[in-house]
Order: sequence, then structure tokens, then C-alpha cells
Amino acid sequence: MSDPVILFFILGLAAGLIRSDLKIPGVLYESLSIFLLLAIGLKGGVALSKHAVGDLLGPMVVVVAAATLVPIIGFLIARYIGRYDRANAGALAAHYGSVSVVTFAVASSFLMRQSVPSEGYMSVFLVILEIPGLLIGVALARMGAAQTRWVPLIHEILTGKSIVLLVGGLVIGYMCGEDGAASITPLFFGLFKGLLAIFLLEMGLVTAGRFADLKRSGLFLVGFGLVMPLLAASIGLLTAQGLGLSVGGATLLATLFASASYIAAPAAVRMAVPEANPSLSIGASLGVTFPFNITIGIPLYFAASQWLLGGPL
Repeated sequence: MSDPVILFFILGLAAGLIRSDLKIPGVLYESLSIFLLLAIGLKGGVALSKHAVGDLLGPMVVVVAAATLVPIIGFLIARYIGRYDRANAGALAAHYGSVSVVTFAVASSFLMRQSVPSEGYMSVFLVILEIPGLLIGVALARMGAAQTRWVPLIHEILTGKSIVLLVGGLVIGYMCGEDGAASITPLFFGLFKGLLAIFLLEMGLVTAGRFADLKRSGLFLVGFGLVMPLLAASIGLLTAQGLGLSVGGATLLATLFASASYIAAPAAVRMAVPEANPSLSIGASLGVTFPFNITIGIPLYFAASQWLLGGPL
């Protein structure tokens, strides 16, 4: 808990709960999100330039196949235990089937602080896991309903800010390589953790604003937001073990599986499942799962990776 990045989040959360007038300007928030997405993409692209792309095709297929279990499990829990209607159960599944870039960034920062290396191409998994869970969640929500306009939906997802910036950064990093990217390394890599801390200050303020949604939604949603990341992380850890990833790589993959989207998913769900109540999905993903993952979950996934892969405890 002494990590300054996490403490910035707690500061924002506390400021929001005491109703402080602290605010991060919207322009700065957008600028920071663009920076973080590009930086993660660039780092992954530089690391990818050191590997043969063909060697990653097999692992990517395995990761996507394993990740499809997450929205299906989430849907079944919400539908048959939480007794949610199909639309809201599917919306929850879509949010938890997709991933959180910010949670991935916090996990990367955590590993850097622990001096634990990871496979640099993990950012590739981040990019590809943004999409399948969204589509599966929407499909589950729309089964038996009126025809969904899939082409506009897929276009909305693929052209969203997060995908464009992550893929763009990945391609630029891959084309430039480590030597070519050296001139921008001080900005995108050197300032990464400091700017992430400011971004998390804002996320703390936003999270505090979602607690009211949780009070109205009952205990099930809180339990869902705590249980789902643990179940999903377990799938991620087993997948990492099967792929032979390092402790750092396994931690990042478990974090990706455990994370829930609150940026790309709300926009896609709003378009495809307009009858779903957005306060349920965003309240769970941002109000419960996000703070759980960055304070307790990531260290827990790291310890589980060490235990599972035989690393030092």
C-alpha cells in the first residue's frame, strides 16, 4: 500500500467521499488517457519488435479462447444467481469480458516497483482482449431479441479511442524498434508512472461518485464485483501456466482477465443494449472491481503467480 500510484487513487477516493471541491479538468483527463494508451502500446510494440510475430499467434489464440469463458461465467452468475434480466446480465458480462487499460498500467507499475520482469508483448494481449468479451456479452444480451446491427457495433468498438491508440502505439513501436523509439523514451516511458498517478487521482474521484449506485443496487452487485475478478484471475493464471509465462507475465495476464472495462464497454453496450441499466455495470466495474484490483487484487495475483510457477515468495 506504500506505492504512490495507489496512494494517489486513495487520495482521490477520500476527496470524493468528503465531497471536496477537488476536480481534474476534463481536458487534462483526456490528455492523460491518450498518453497512457499510447505509452502502453509503444512499449508493447518495442518489445514485439524483438520477437517473430508468427510465434505469438498460437498464444494469442489460446488467450482469446480462455478469455471467452469470463463473460459466459459472468452472464450465468448475473442471470441465474442475481436474477437479472437478459439485457442487464449481458451488459455485466460485456463489461467483465473486456479489460481495463488502467488496471493493466497499475499492474505494470507494480511489477516495475518489485523489479520483476515480464514478457514485453503482454500489451498485445491487452489489445486483443478488448474486443471478444464485448461481443460475447452483447450477443448473450440480445439472444431472442430484435435483430442487432452488428456491423455498426463492431465499427464502434474497433474505432474507439482505446483500440485506435493502443493499436497505433503498438504499430509505431514495432516499426521503430528500441533504437528508433529512443528519442521519445524519456517522455512515454520515463514519465509514465508520474502521469499514471495523476490519472488515478481522478479515478479515485470518479469511483467515489459511483458508490451511490452500489447502495441502490444491493449486496449482490458488490459480491459480483468481488467474486468475478477472482474467478477470472484463476482462469488467467492457469492459462499463463499453460503458456509457460514468467511470474511477471502471469501476473499481468491474471490482471487482464480479472479487470473490467469502464471506458470501451459502456459505449458499446449503450449502443447495442440500450434497455440495460448502465448504473449496474459501471457501478460494479468501477465502484467495486477497479478499487479491489488495484489495492488487493494485483498483489494477490502476483503472490498466486509466484506460488503457481515456483517463483520466490
